[in-house]
Amino acid sequence: MSKDIYKNILSTIQYPDDLRRLKLSQLPRLCEELRQFIIDELSHNPGHFGSTLGVIELTVALHYVYNTPNDRLVWDVGHQAYAHKILTGRREQFHTNRKYKGLKPFPSPDESEYDTFTCGHASNSISAALGMAVAAKKQGDDKRRVVAIIGDGAMSGGLAFEGLNNVSESENDMLIILNDNKMSIDRSVGGFKQYLLNLTTTPSYNKWRFRLAKVLRRLGCMKNGGRERLIRFNNSVKSLLTKQQNVFEGMNIRYFGPVDGHDVIELVRVLRTIKDMRGPKMLHIHTVKGRGFASAEEDPTQWHAPGLFDAETGERFETHDEGKPPRFQDVFGHTLLELAKQNKKIVGVTPAMPTGSSLNIMMEKLPCRCFDVGIAEGHAVTFSGGMAKDGLIPFCNIYSSFLQRAYDNIIHDVAISRLNVVLCIDRGGLVGEDGPTHHGAFDLAFLRPIPNLTIAAPYDEHELRNLMYTAQLPNKGPFAIRYPRGRGKLVDWHCPFEELPVGKGRKLRDGDDIAILSIGSIGNLAAEAIERVETKGISAAHYDMRYLKPIDEDILHEVGSKYKYIITLENGTIKGGLGSAVLEFMADHGYHPDIHRMGIPDEFVEHGSVPELCRICGIDADSIVREIEQKCLRNNKP
Repeated sequence: MSKDIYKNILSTIQYPDDLRRLKLSQLPRLCEELRQFIIDELSHNPGHFGSTLGVIELTVALHYVYNTPNDRLVWDVGHQAYAHKILTGRREQFHTNRKYKGLKPFPSPDESEYDTFTCGHASNSISAALGMAVAAKKQGDDKRRVVAIIGDGAMSGGLAFEGLNNVSESENDMLIILNDNKMSIDRSVGGFKQYLLNLTTTPSYNKWRFRLAKVLRRLGCMKNGGRERLIRFNNSVKSLLTKQQNVFEGMNIRYFGPVDGHDVIELVRVLRTIKDMRGPKMLHIHTVKGRGFASAEEDPTQWHAPGLFDAETGERFETHDEGKPPRFQDVFGHTLLELAKQNKKIVGVTPAMPTGSSLNIMMEKLPCRCFDVGIAEGHAVTFSGGMAKDGLIPFCNIYSSFLQRAYDNIIHDVAISRLNVVLCIDRGGLVGEDGPTHHGAFDLAFLRPIPNLTIAAPYDEHELRNLMYTAQLPNKGPFAIRYPRGRGKLVDWHCPFEELPVGKGRKLRDGDDIAILSIGSIGNLAAEAIERVETKGISAAHYDMRYLKPIDEDILHEVGSKYKYIITLENGTIKGGLGSAVLEFMADHGYHPDIHRMGIPDEFVEHGSVPELCRICGIDADSIVREIEQKCLRNNKP
C-alpha cells in the first residue's frame, strides 16, 4: 500500500491535542493510516509488531477521550505502545526506534511526559496506576484520571493480583483496561485465560446498568456506603441470572465488557460513559494480535518480533543458518531433550517463553514433562522447588532480567533446602535493542551471595551441554547456568557428555606477563585480544573460570602468586561479580597484584546492537587489547 494513505490525517497529528480536534467519524481512517505507518516502518526497522497492531484502536480512543498527559495512561509492557509513541510527538523520530541513541524500545518517563512509568516487564501497571490514582486523591486533584492497560498474559503475574487486591480496598477512581487477545508472546496459558474466554456481559445489560446508576446517583443512593451495597446486590443478581461469578466484581471493581477492541467509535463511546464514574472500574476488550496484517494474525508468536519483512506480501527475510553456529538457546533446547530422554526425572519449566527459550523443542516431543506457567517467574521457581523436593529434576528456564523477580523464591524455596533445581538463565549479559529493562546485567552479582547455589557460565556450546549434563547428576543441589543471547562459536556443537567438576575452571593459554580471568562466552573476545597482543611481544595467560561459585581457588592461588597484572572479564555488572570475587580472594589471602576489572559499568545501559554496547561498555576485543597493552607496555615491555 502506498505511503500516501497516511499523509491525510496522521500527518496532521503531532500530539494528542491535535487528535482530539478530529471528528469522531475520522477516527477509523486515522487508525487505518496509523496501522499502515507502523507496518511500513517495522518492515525495515524491526521491532515488536503483532502486539502493537492489536491496540491501534484502543490507543487512538484513549488519547481521544482522556486529557493526556495530565491524565495518566500506564502501559503494562511496552510491546504494544508504538502507536502511543507516534501520537505523542515522536512520529518523525520513529525510524530511530530501538537504535542506539534513538527512541527507547519501551515507554520511558525519561523520553516523554506522556510515558508515565517504566514498562519493560509485565504485570506492574495496576500497582503503578493505583499509586498515581491515590496520589491524585491525596493531593486534591479531582480532575486527573488514571488508566492501566494490561494484557491477559500479564494478568497471570502475581503482582497484577496483588494490585487488584489493593485496588478493591483503596479509595480510587482508576480504570483498568484488560486487553484480552489470548496471547502473551506464546499462547497465554492457565485457568485465568479460560475464565476470560467464558466471561460475558451483554451490551443491553450495561446500558440498563448505566441508566440505573444515573438515577440512583440523582436520588442520593450512592452516598455513605450505598454504592458498595448496591454493587454487591447487583453482583449477586447478575451471578444468579448468568450462573457465573465475576472475580472482578467480587472485589468491588465494576466490570464492563467485553467490548470489541477494534471498534474505535464504540470504544470512545464506552470510555466516555465510564470515564467519570466513581470507584475502580475494569473494561474488558477483545483484540486480535497482529490485527490488519494477515500473516501476523495467523501466526502471532512468530510475528511478535518478526525482524525484516516485506510490507506488501508479508514475506519474512530470515537469515540463512547453514554453516553458522547455533544460538545458545537452541543448544539448550536440543540438549535438554537429549538429557530428558536419558533421565526420566527431568522436566522443563518456563514462564511464558517456550519459543524464546527453545523449551518448545522438548515440548513437541515430551509435552507431558514440560510446563509453561505463564508470566509468573516467582511461581516458576517455587513450583520447580516443589517438584525437586519430591524427586524430579526441573530445568527452570528464565531470561536473566526476568529472574530478578524470583529472587526470594530462589533463596527461600530452593537454596535453603538444597533442592536440585537447575536454573537455566537465558539472555545473560547485554542483549541489544530491548535496552536496560532487558539486559541481563545483574544475575552473577545477585546470585553470588546465596549459599548452597552453584553458579556457572559456559565458554561455548560444548561447555553449555556439559554443564547441563553435570547439573542433573545426583546430589548437585541448586545449579544456575547462565548463557547469552545469540549465536555461539562452534558449528560442530554436538559433543559427547562429560562431567565438569564443580568449582573447577581451566587454563586455556599459558603466559608470563599478565593473566586474563574470564567467565562465560565473553572469554572468546579475550582469546581474540590475546592473539592480537602476542604480535607485540606480550605473553598473556588466559583462564576460563567456568564457575563463579564455588570459584576455583587453585587457579586463584596460582594467579595471585605468579602474576603482577590481572584482568578480570565478565558480561555482567562490574559490581559484585567475577571481578569482585577475585578482589575478595586476593585480599583474604594476602596477594597484592594490580587487578583491573572489566564488565558492564555501574549504570543502566541503553539500547543498541550488542557490538555497539560492548564497545561503549569497554568489554569488546579492542578494549581488552588496550587494557593489556596499558598494563604491559607501560612497564617497558617490548
